[in-house]
Amino acid sequence: MSRPIRVVEVVPTFSEERLRTPLKFGAGVVTHVTSLTVEATIEAPTGERATGRGNILLSDLWAFPSANLPHEVRDHAMRTLALRACALYADLDAPAHPLDLSWQAKQALEPLTLDVAAELSLPEAIPILAALVSSSPVDAALHDAYGRLCGVSSYEACGPDFVDHDLSTWLGPELAGRYVTDFVRPASRPDIAAFHLVGGLDKLTVGELSPDDPDDGLPVSLDQWIERDGLICLKVKITGTDIDRDVERTAAVAEVAWETRSRLSLDPTFFLSVDSNELHSGPEAVVEYLRKVNERSPLAYRALLYVEQPTARDLSADCFDMRPVAALKPVLADEGVTDLDKLSLARELGWSGVALKTCKGHAASLLYAARALSWGMLLSVQDLTNPGLSLVHSAGLAARVPTLMGFEYNARQYLPFSQPNVQAAHPDIFTVRRGKISLDSLSPIGLGY
Repeated sequence: MSRPIRVVEVVPTFSEERLRTPLKFGAGVVTHVTSLTVEATIEAPTGERATGRGNILLSDLWAFPSANLPHEVRDHAMRTLALRACALYADLDAPAHPLDLSWQAKQALEPLTLDVAAELSLPEAIPILAALVSSSPVDAALHDAYGRLCGVSSYEACGPDFVDHDLSTWLGPELAGRYVTDFVRPASRPDIAAFHLVGGLDKLTVGELSPDDPDDGLPVSLDQWIERDGLICLKVKITGTDIDRDVERTAAVAEVAWETRSRLSLDPTFFLSVDSNELHSGPEAVVEYLRKVNERSPLAYRALLYVEQPTARDLSADCFDMRPVAALKPVLADEGVTDLDKLSLARELGWSGVALKTCKGHAASLLYAARALSWGMLLSVQDLTNPGLSLVHSAGLAARVPTLMGFEYNARQYLPFSQPNVQAAHPDIFTVRRGKISLDSLSPIGLGY
């Protein structure tokens, strides 16, 4: 039996996070970023209430890239979008399930970007991805609150006992009679491998360290991180524009991983993913990179699990045929998937799967996962360097869906001291041992916070 709710109140709080070391990806470098936390209160027809939380970084360099607008302008635009999104959700009057509320709100996000761009007199449009990120903690807070209200996991709360219609409402008649719960684990897995990010500015060995590096008791170089955490999964940021340099960087990371694990008498096996943040000119350049990696370092090539969004995010504009890449290694769409139509297009163009990100919406992530899995596509879960509450949320999602080896966990490198209260409540999620984190601290209620 469904249990619709109405939104009573949505309260946003902004703060600033400063990264421990600069994070280079794509054509930019991040040193500080806005964090948005949202508390949402919902009410059942009986009058019973519950409050949930959501958190995300407003990563404008990722969600709102621009050669003309500085960080401060884009950050202000995303903060404004977040406030408008909070008001939008609070004004949804008709009682409904959080999946339906999220769907209703998402249809209004594109007009919202136009309104905010006009209000701020911006000389260019605000991407829909910026609106998705800015509104995502509201979506998360509603799902968290709904699980709390019903006394179950937010994932279980997307099943037939709580939703009054099946997935065909959003995904078409072929999924009639099926629900989100048919595509997620009934309970969290006990542990999961953590993908460690090797950024473009990151040191690989102790010999590269300088007096300018942090001296706070945490590792700095890749070999130090492997020694401390027993890492088995690494995500390598590459330029996408300098293939020879990218090949050497990939080979060097692989060699450090193999040599360090061997020196520590660990199984030397490790796994890689690579991400150029859309800067490859086309699939031909990706194929050339992969072939050169195989020639230069068969070790790195064997370890490579997948390539993440190597070409421009606008799949409709370029319509690249990704089958030549997928024939060599799985290729996953990330920034290119902002709605279900884009996921369908990615499949038509030969992409192997999709990277799930809670910053694109909890409800959307569940629908993407169901749609992709029904088609036999692959999934990964990326954290966008989100710390604290948003990291717990991302880990919880990764614990419920079948991913390629693990999930991305950058926050412990770049924001290791953020939200200490959340870290204290989930010490094993914020501690990597033998390359994995334990998920035993996740609550069976709500989003597990």
